[in-house]
Amino acid sequence: MSVEKKIKKIETRKKNPKSWMKWSWAFVFLFFALSFLNIRFALAGFICMAAPITFALSGRGKIHCSHYCPRGSFLGMFLEYISLRKTLPAFMTTKAFKNLLLIFMFSAFGVTIYRMGAGYENLAKAMYTMMLRSFFASALIGVIFMPRSWCKICPMGHAAGLIRDRGNIKKGM
Repeated sequence: MSVEKKIKKIETRKKNPKSWMKWSWAFVFLFFALSFLNIRFALAGFICMAAPITFALSGRGKIHCSHYCPRGSFLGMFLEYISLRKTLPAFMTTKAFKNLLLIFMFSAFGVTIYRMGAGYENLAKAMYTMMLRSFFASALIGVIFMPRSWCKICPMGHAAGLIRDRGNIKKGM
């Protein structure tokens, strides 16, 4: 293969990153199963929180949401068959609602950590609790509304969007 073809192939890959959405849902089951067996595995939940922020800070926007997110993959894959497919209420898609949800989720996580005390096992329990609660909330929202409705209000996706938008403002100045 010529050098030009290799470069073109690499550039195409950068423009169109491969989506893991067909199978990343398996991480949801793996996370909960391993965390149930040993709570320390729940610390892997920090990857779910850090990944969208890392992509956004690196200038890739909300690519995590559309290409990698295990929860979004799960919701799209499994709730497709049982969703009532109602429209998400307009107030839930407002920036104010998303900001409140982001603040609420981080506050609830902080309170849970504070109440459980120091130590990595307590931190893992707090992470597991937050991941489980948000999983049930996202599944309930997906059953009532469209399967991936949670993706429109996801606190981590919203945070990544805020970072992305802030980056665009700086570039435009």
